Amino acid sequence: MGARKRESALKRKEDKKQQYFAVLNNCPTSPRKMRLVCDMVRGMEVNRALDVLKFSSKEASRKVEKLLLSAIANWQAKNEGVRLEESNLYVDKIHVDSGRILKRLRPAPQGRAHRIRKRSNHVRLYLGSKENAISE
Repeated sequence: MGARKRESALKRKEDKKQQYFAVLNNCPTSPRKMRLVCDMVRGMEVNRALDVLKFSSKEASRKVEKLLLSAIANWQAKNEGVRLEESNLYVDKIHVDSGRILKRLRPAPQGRAHRIRKRSNHVRLYLGSKENAISE
């Protein structure tokens, strides 16, 4: 590995240590349904986002709520002694990508078969702090 490539890799690694995130892989919900829920909480303050997810009727909101709690726990592990209320945390970025697709066959009339695609998705949630956004 060249020196320039190594330096950029180290820089990316250091930047990643300053980010607080959580990942949900192979969630058995279609990406389209999951994006609807993720769009509701993008940019929201953390406590408000938890309330919105808790009282949402969509099934995907339960999984996003659990993911957000995991990201908050990751933040608390690195910032011991800092209160969550004083930190001004918000949902900075949230990405939903398509995951593995299970292909199944459903019997159809006259000896035919239709293909059923059972979709899954990957969700990546990043937390940010309002103080850091102002100082940068």
